[in-house]
Amino acid sequence: MSVSRRAVFVVLAVLAAFAPVRAEQRALVLDPVASRVSFTLAATGHTVEGKMAVKSGRIAFDPATGAASGEIVINLKSAATGNDGRDKNMHEEVLETGKFPVAVFRAERLRGTVARSGPSQVTLEGTLSFHGGAHKMSLPTKVRVDKGRLVADTRFPIPYVQWGLRDPSVLFLRVAKEVDVQVHAEGTVGGAGVESR
Repeated sequence: MSVSRRAVFVVLAVLAAFAPVRAEQRALVLDPVASRVSFTLAATGHTVEGKMAVKSGRIAFDPATGAASGEIVINLKSAATGNDGRDKNMHEEVLETGKFPVAVFRAERLRGTVARSGPSQVTLEGTLSFHGGAHKMSLPTKVRVDKGRLVADTRFPIPYVQWGLRDPSVLFLRVAKEVDVQVHAEGTVGGAGVESR
């Protein structure tokens, strides 16, 4: 090897040694049993409260760039408010769960840093596929990690009437045009090779 080639090789080796190591891609894998979605809707004289189930969820993200992928799937057919007549109307006339049984949030970017232990505040950006439409969303999320176990909470409004769903208001019963949604997610966080159970 010539002197000049040897010099180039040494320089490249030194640069490689001091180059920042690319952060390992990480993955959030939700536990559907421990996770839940709740919602509230203001109505004449009272507030409607309900819940629905998380079907599945896995999001991979690159801590160095914030790029994210994966999805969280909500089972809309599980939506319930505790009133059979109201729930029947909600499923048949508003959510139309026979045609649109799930809502899917597809992750695109994670802004902020998920600490390897303790609390974090991040924003998860992506697209919500809901009732036949696709809607860009930014979800401010509180996260806590303890020994690889993750707990995350976010809250956001859904302007369902603006998004094309039927307004269930009738003559003497008026309801808000926005529903307040809260998501409580639990699961694990680790390397991107983590598989959902």
